Amino acid sequence: MIEVERPTAICVAPNGGKLTKADHPSLPLGPADLARTAQECLDAGACLIHVHVRNQDGRHVLDATAYRDVIDAIGRAIGDQMIVQITSESLGRYTPQEQIAVIKDTRPEAVSLALREFVPTKAHEPEFASFLSWLQTEAIVPQIILYDADETLRLDEYQRRGLVPWNQVPVLFVLGRYTAAQRSDPVDLLPFLNASKPRFAHWSVCAFGEREAACVTAAALLGGHVRVGFENNRQLADGRMAKSNAELVVGVSSSLLGLGLRRAEAGDLRHAWQEL
Repeated sequence: MIEVERPTAICVAPNGGKLTKADHPSLPLGPADLARTAQECLDAGACLIHVHVRNQDGRHVLDATAYRDVIDAIGRAIGDQMIVQITSESLGRYTPQEQIAVIKDTRPEAVSLALREFVPTKAHEPEFASFLSWLQTEAIVPQIILYDADETLRLDEYQRRGLVPWNQVPVLFVLGRYTAAQRSDPVDLLPFLNASKPRFAHWSVCAFGEREAACVTAAALLGGHVRVGFENNRQLADGRMAKSNAELVVGVSSSLLGLGLRRAEAGDLRHAWQEL
């Protein structure tokens, strides 16, 4: 039996790098919109916000100044009650070296790192290991994004070889990204939790498509943390279009509370990270 971890952290991913207002009129893009979304989602039960930033043309960018503007805006709105995690997603535009440079310039509290982007070849392993050591020195918490169960084996190998300086590094299992029509189902989680795969002490799940709530609720019951939001899905569990990111958070938060789980606050999550 998998031990259920308490409390459960709810992350909101409110915008992503590709969506526009045509996808949803309430998509938050600028610092003011993201700060307002952070406040609404904090009130709804989230303790972590995963942000993308855009340039003046609305295109995805990795830009330290834009990230600092968003971090400052959220801080003015809600202080340290919500952790801000920036994305390092390249969307085919940035090299690992450029991704690292932006993170070093921004110095966020937390950052997500896609394993396949940072270590596309074996030759990238030393640079990745050096970067992880820098993150640990700077007390910046990474979350390693894993798109399929085989990537858990790669990360476990890096851990055993000493390339990862934490005893346990937070990971995010992504469901549905490379499935037909980018739709996920709770059963998609099973390969990540198969007995033949490594176990991670701090794992989260995000899921593409309208079954997002079902997927992350299943993950929470199995001891994982959850991520919801417009980046991957804009529909409520009953199929209606969500009016806001906060409405998606409310839906999942209510389900977790109804099942006897306790929501994490930012302080709980920071404490859990310190224990890794």
